Amino acid sequence: MKIKQLNKATRYTDFREMIYASAKKFRKKPAFQIKIGNGSYRYVTYSQFKEGYRALGTHFLNLGLRGKRIAVVGKNSYGWVLHYTCAATVGVVVPIDRELSPEDMYHFIISADCTAVCADRELLEQLKPMIGSELLLLSLQDTLPPMPANDTRIDTLPIAEEEMNVLIFTSGTAGKPKGVCLSQKNICANIFSTSQIVKITSRDKTLSILPLCHTYECTLDCLLILSRGACIAYADSLNAIRRNILEYRPTILVVVPALLQLLDKRIHAAILKDCPAKYQAKFKNSSISIALRDFPALARMVIRRKVKKSLGGKIHTCIVGGADLSSAVVEDFLALGIRALQGYGLTESAPLLAGNNDFYFNAQSTGVAIPGVELMIDSPNEAGVGEILAKGDNIMLGYYNDPVATANTFTNGYLRTGDLGCIDSDGALYIKGRMKNVIVTANGKNIYPEELEARLLEKDTISEALILTGNDRNGGACVKAKIFPDFDCIAKIIGHLPAKEEIQAMVKSIVDEVNNKMPDYKHIRVFEVLEKEFEKTTTRKIRRYGMNLT
Repeated sequence: MKIKQLNKATRYTDFREMIYASAKKFRKKPAFQIKIGNGSYRYVTYSQFKEGYRALGTHFLNLGLRGKRIAVVGKNSYGWVLHYTCAATVGVVVPIDRELSPEDMYHFIISADCTAVCADRELLEQLKPMIGSELLLLSLQDTLPPMPANDTRIDTLPIAEEEMNVLIFTSGTAGKPKGVCLSQKNICANIFSTSQIVKITSRDKTLSILPLCHTYECTLDCLLILSRGACIAYADSLNAIRRNILEYRPTILVVVPALLQLLDKRIHAAILKDCPAKYQAKFKNSSISIALRDFPALARMVIRRKVKKSLGGKIHTCIVGGADLSSAVVEDFLALGIRALQGYGLTESAPLLAGNNDFYFNAQSTGVAIPGVELMIDSPNEAGVGEILAKGDNIMLGYYNDPVATANTFTNGYLRTGDLGCIDSDGALYIKGRMKNVIVTANGKNIYPEELEARLLEKDTISEALILTGNDRNGGACVKAKIFPDFDCIAKIIGHLPAKEEIQAMVKSIVDEVNNKMPDYKHIRVFEVLEKEFEKTTTRKIRRYGMNLT
C-alpha cells in the first residue's frame, strides 16, 4: 500500500541544516526542559541550542578534531545531544552505551580509533586509568568556551552526503556487536520519511526514556523532535518514569513494548480496583478494550479521562518499536484514547523501515513501509514468510572495518535484515521472528519463538518468557520455555505468598492453555520456571545468548 496523503515535512541533508532551520523557525520556543532541582527548570530555546552548537563545534575545531572519531558516553541530557551533533559535524560521532563496563567502553573507543572521549564526569573518572594520556577527555558538563563573533568555520564546514558521520556499535541480542556506519543523510532521510506520516508539532513534548546511544531513541525521540520544534524532557531513571510523566506531562512517548505492556497491566489493575462491582468480573477475564465495550458511553469517557490524567493528561501518541508488541495492548491503549503506533526497523536502517501512522493503522501488524523505503520478501514459503529485504536512502553505508559482513548483508542493493516476515495485500508487514531464532522440527516445520513468547506474555501472571530448543525425556529436540512469573500477580490471585508448587502449577496451566490453541508441532514440551528475570540489553530486549540459555 502506497500512502497517498502525507504530512508536510522538510527534507534536510545534515544535522546543521536542520538545527539552523529550527532555530530560524522556532527561535524562542523551548527545545529542552532541564531539571535543575527543587522543582525548578532551565529551558534551552531553539536559538540557544543553535548558539551552543556553534560554540562547541568551533571548540572542537580549535582542538584539532576535524575528521576525527569522537566517542560520546553519558546519560540522556542536553549536553549529550549537543556533543553528539557537534561530533557528527566536525568528524565521526561514536555513541557508546553508558551501561557497559569501563573495560567494554574502552574496547569500543579503541576499536573505533577515537581521538577524543566526551562523557559524564563520573564515567571519565572510570575510564582515566585505562586511557591515561592517550586521548583527549572532555566532560559533557563543561561550560562552553566563548564564541568569537567573527568565526564562521562551523557554518561552512563541508559535510559529505555519502561519508560516515555516525558509528554505532549494536548492543546485540544474539552475540558479537557490529559497528554500523551511518551518514547524516541516512538519518535525515529517516526523519523526513517519519515526519510525513506521523504529525509532530511545536506544541508537542516528549519524555526521553530510552538510551540516546541507540539509533531508535536518537533518531525518533531526539533529532525528529528537534526538526519539528517540539520540546524534550529527560526521565530521571526507569524507576522514576511514572513520576516524571506526571511532572513533565508529555504528549508523545517513544518506548519499547516491555514498558507499554507494564503500563497496560498497571492501568488494567487500577481500573479493576476502582470500577463498579457489577463490571469487575468482566475486567478480571477480559482486556481493557474488550471490557470497556460493555460500559455506558459516559462511564467509558470517565475512565479514559482518569487514565489520561494518571499519564499527565496530555499524551496522545506512543511510538513503539524494538520488539514484538501484542495487538491486545495496542487495542487497549486505543480504547483509552491513546495511539500506540508500532513500527519496525533496525540500527542498519537509521532505524525505521515500516510503521503504523496517521494514515494507516492495523493493530495486528507493524505497519506499512515508510515513504522512500521499499520492502520485499525474499524466497517466501507457502505461507508467504521469508527474509525481509529493504532499500532506501536511510540504509547504512556498511559495517565498520568488515567488508565481508557488509557484502553478505546486501543483495542487489537491498539490505538483508535477518528478520522473517510477510506482507499482505495492503502492504502491511507482519514480523514472524529472527532467522537465527527459528526452530526447525524433524519433519521440517518452522516454529517462530516470538509467536509463542507473545502468547505466554498475554497472561498477567507471566512477566518474561524465552522460547528455545530443548530436549525431551528421550533426548529428542523439542520446544522449551523459560518463564519468569509475575510473583506479585500470582500472590494477589491466590491470596497469599505462593509456594513453589503453586507457582509451578499455575505456569503449567498457562502452558497447557497456550498449547491447546496451537498445532501439535508447536507445543511447548518442557518449561522451566525462573526465580530472577532474564539478562537484557539497555533497550530491555532479552539477550538470546549467554546466561539466558543455560
